[in-house]
Amino acid sequence: MEMKEALRYLNNAKEILKKAPIENNIFTDVKYVQEACGTAYLAILKVIDEYLLHKGLSKKGLPRSIHAYRRALQKYLAVHDGKLMREFESLYEELHIAGYYRGNLHSVGVVKEALKSAKAFIEKIG
Repeated sequence: MEMKEALRYLNNAKEILKKAPIENNIFTDVKYVQEACGTAYLAILKVIDEYLLHKGLSKKGLPRSIHAYRRALQKYLAVHDGKLMREFESLYEELHIAGYYRGNLHSVGVVKEALKSAKAFIEKIG
């Protein structure tokens, strides 16, 4: 299946993160961290969209909310692997809510781990 677009987004997130100044293993400018986390979360949504298109959904039928993504994952993916739902929820909380929306991620190690988890999720679906 096609996951090039999702990986492109993830690579963009890593490039954005390189712009963020670091002191004592802490990002000192949260703007870049938020932007990188938002882009990494979009990478996750892209791979899910590609998977759903591959399964026969139309572009119009793709999820448009977190609730719709959860339903789609349960219907098309979680039946094969219950861990995927937990991973998705974790990535949603870390990247989208804590990282992007609230700007609460500052630790270099935490952000890098979240991006690694995003890549692993993308590779599982793709």
